[in-house]
Amino acid sequence: MEHVPEVFTPQGSKQETWFLEGPQSRRRELIFLFDVVKEFIRGFRKLHFIGPCVTVFGSARFKEDNYYYDVARQIGSEVVQLGFAVITGGGPGIMEAANRGAKEAGGRSIGCNIILPKEQKPNKYLDRWVEINYFFVRKILLTKYSYAFVVMPGGYGTMDEFFEAITLIQVGKTPRFPVVLFGKKYHEELVGYINNMVLQQTINEEDSRLFLCTDSVTEAIDHINKFAIQGFGLKRKKRMRPLSWLGEHRMHFGNG
Repeated sequence: MEHVPEVFTPQGSKQETWFLEGPQSRRRELIFLFDVVKEFIRGFRKLHFIGPCVTVFGSARFKEDNYYYDVARQIGSEVVQLGFAVITGGGPGIMEAANRGAKEAGGRSIGCNIILPKEQKPNKYLDRWVEINYFFVRKILLTKYSYAFVVMPGGYGTMDEFFEAITLIQVGKTPRFPVVLFGKKYHEELVGYINNMVLQQTINEEDSRLFLCTDSVTEAIDHINKFAIQGFGLKRKKRMRPLSWLGEHRMHFGNG
């Protein structure tokens, strides 16, 4: 029997929903363009001075008693001890855990929260966050400020973010930032499928080595240290300074 997909109501912003329905009037599309630019400017102003970050991706649905929640919390703590800020999607689950670990370790905990009716509310461990209506704006912001990516177990959104990161590296749109895929058992079939891509010659063998798959927090942190800090010389990297004539201020904790 043929499977008939359920009819559902889109849960994104109204502007994004109608924009993706196809061509609209020139006026509506111009308004949408200005709205997107406004979101980018707000994101840039809030995140410009946070310093180099590590982005942690993962499911919003894991609770505090979940093993991967504990691991993400530990990773958040270890990452800030390397001198990075931790940036996540700002919501619950893995995102909350990574932000919590960063905050508890005395580091900067940043969120880039998508506005959705379900699942996505800023978690209580954020020092600073920006709320975004559009997924593509959010993904760019999470990529723009990061020198490494940690991908914890998650669903469609996490897989989208994982493949976005390695695709940008593969095609040379971003430098070869370290990408850590955490959870060998959880991602076993995914890694097998990627290896099958090599066999089918849809990607090169070197493309299958654009990420590290591990179950070890120590190995993950060593990988970030080697390929982000040492690889990009971040200890020598000059920090951006605010310009008072633009109304910019050095980052302060909170969402103001």
